[in-house]
Amino acid sequence: MKNRRTNMKNLSTLIEDIYSSVSKLNTGEEEIPQELLDSLAEGMKNAVVSWATPQNRAGFELRMSNMGRPSRQLYYTNKYSDSRSTIDAPTSIKFLYGHLLEEVLIFLVKLSGHNVTDQQKEVVVSGVKGHMDCKIDGEVIDIKTASGFAFKKFQNGTLREDDPFGYLSQLAGYEKAEGTDNGGFLVINKESGELTLYQPEELDKPNVESLIGSIVKLIFNIGKPPEKCYKPIPAGTKGNMKLPRGCLYCNFKIECHKDANDGEGLRMFKYAKGIEYLTKVKSVPKVEEISA
Repeated sequence: MKNRRTNMKNLSTLIEDIYSSVSKLNTGEEEIPQELLDSLAEGMKNAVVSWATPQNRAGFELRMSNMGRPSRQLYYTNKYSDSRSTIDAPTSIKFLYGHLLEEVLIFLVKLSGHNVTDQQKEVVVSGVKGHMDCKIDGEVIDIKTASGFAFKKFQNGTLREDDPFGYLSQLAGYEKAEGTDNGGFLVINKESGELTLYQPEELDKPNVESLIGSIVKLIFNIGKPPEKCYKPIPAGTKGNMKLPRGCLYCNFKIECHKDANDGEGLRMFKYAKGIEYLTKVKSVPKVEEISA
């Protein structure tokens, strides 16, 4: 088996090198070193243990992983921080395989001969903490698993146009803490297995210290929620309006839009593709209406 040299690699060939290593495994040209198998097994075990451990944080904590989310969502998260929300089983399972896929990506990076350091290192900027995934070849890299739709935003470099989870702010926080501005995202398309490396331009990332200051002012120091994060969009051609994609995964959409439909609140209709949340109903859809 060939020795793997990590000191000659750089990010510019990362995806190519991963694909090459996988192809060589498939043809029998390479074998997996035992130490990498052991590292993968340990990473998988830790991911499962972490996933299965209840989170007992008291109250809301601003962290790098959430500071880029819309201010109104953070406001409600803080307001209802004492309320225990239960994650349903399918969502919990989705989180689990996301964590496991991240471990697989780390394994593939190591297998391809690139240098991985500082895994889950805790960093701090202006009192806000975070745990970065790792550095690859000396650069801060955040690892993401994505749907086919979300993957295109990384692949095409359009994440700044639609970043409801605040990934750019998260990366910028890690970079600020580590004194660099050339980090990026290593992303896997969960549907196809395709990989991409996206290193955003500096102008696409926020000033982290300014962002933290504005968040503290908006969510802790005012008595009413900030402006709504997104505007409703047309639902078909009959005058109905619905929540956009950015609102669908928010835990506070019902509370946030209680003024919808002239104060009646959101109306929810069950389609084969999923639930549609209508903020304005001019023509009642001919599908089942459900209650919150």
